[in-house]
Amino acid sequence: MSNQTPNHSSYDIIIVGGAIMGSSTAWFLTEQKDFQGRVLVVEKDPSYEFSSTAHTNSCMRQQYSNALNVNISQFAADFVKNIRSYMKDDRVPELSIRSFGYMYLADTESFAQTLRENIKIQHDAGAATVLMTPDEIKAKYPFYNVDDIVLGSINTVDEGYWDGAAVFDWWRRLARERGVEYVHNEVVAMTKNAAGTRVESITLASGEVISCGQVVNASGPRAARTAAMAGIEIPVEPRKRFSWIFAAERPLDQDLPLTIDPSGVHCRENGGDTYQAGGHADIDPAVDYDDFNMDHSFWENHAWPILATRIPQFEAVKVTHSWAGHYAYNTLDHNAVLGRHPEIENFIFQNGFSGHGLQQSPAMGRGIAELLVHGAYRSLDLSPFSYERITTNTPIIEKAVI
Repeated sequence: MSNQTPNHSSYDIIIVGGAIMGSSTAWFLTEQKDFQGRVLVVEKDPSYEFSSTAHTNSCMRQQYSNALNVNISQFAADFVKNIRSYMKDDRVPELSIRSFGYMYLADTESFAQTLRENIKIQHDAGAATVLMTPDEIKAKYPFYNVDDIVLGSINTVDEGYWDGAAVFDWWRRLARERGVEYVHNEVVAMTKNAAGTRVESITLASGEVISCGQVVNASGPRAARTAAMAGIEIPVEPRKRFSWIFAAERPLDQDLPLTIDPSGVHCRENGGDTYQAGGHADIDPAVDYDDFNMDHSFWENHAWPILATRIPQFEAVKVTHSWAGHYAYNTLDHNAVLGRHPEIENFIFQNGFSGHGLQQSPAMGRGIAELLVHGAYRSLDLSPFSYERITTNTPIIEKAVI
């Protein structure tokens, strides 16, 4: 498929990247009654085969140590459960959340204390998290080996699997129906005004120079490359994450929560007697943007032995699918970088979600659309994620990172 040429030479808003963040923003822009401008979404791979969106485990959680992150997930839950009324279209399917919960397992007293501190923040924000002793875990989930566990934390209300692919598809479809233009192309350069305070145009791989009122960096793991076109540095890099789907010879007789082992390996219910696991190597460098090579030895030598120890019924399993994807990893603090650049006033960040972007996409798309149209966040104040903390080296502390 050759690069597509945009229909116009100028757009009010250009979104670089059409995966779930860019498409969420595009759709929420169509919900802004005060906005009638032109929107262009530039996506280099319209199959989205290598996007983080396509490689997700498609789960949401409210177990964070930062109240704003809890609130962001709570809006995601409300959006998914009420998607048809939000999108005002009877063609949109009714969706739900398969709330098997996330089970954090602490094997040290210091980790257990972190869970105790986190639950206070989660309860204050309205989450239904509960702490469980090893005996309580064993009674409710007898398949776990909890010999080394000090404490567990789980929330089974609006925490678990949701159909992220369906939400993504409908955002994209309805945005296009409402006039947002998507092109298969790639932004390769940006031109600023003489003062360096605005991006005036983008250049596409096919050669066109397109004027822009505002530009949104929604390019996932490639965020730093896009920012560099405007002369901006951002600490976001692609980090490789491995995933496996496997069948168990002796499947569990109840749902498996998304279990975060103290080792960092995680595993969840996948339906139909299959399970999905994920993890990464202890040495976790940035990788090339196009490096999706799978390390098959990592399963045999690391992930599977951990899972078989934690859940003995997983001693006999067969991997049916496996893949490597990328986190858009914010090396400062594993949290989003959001909003306007302090000096290049029309350059908007929507970056650095570090593995929890899918569940944050409803709130982030809504917030960026508000910022683009009204100049400020209106529904949920997302300003703590601003770029200024990058320049001052002031991280947001989030202890619940997977």
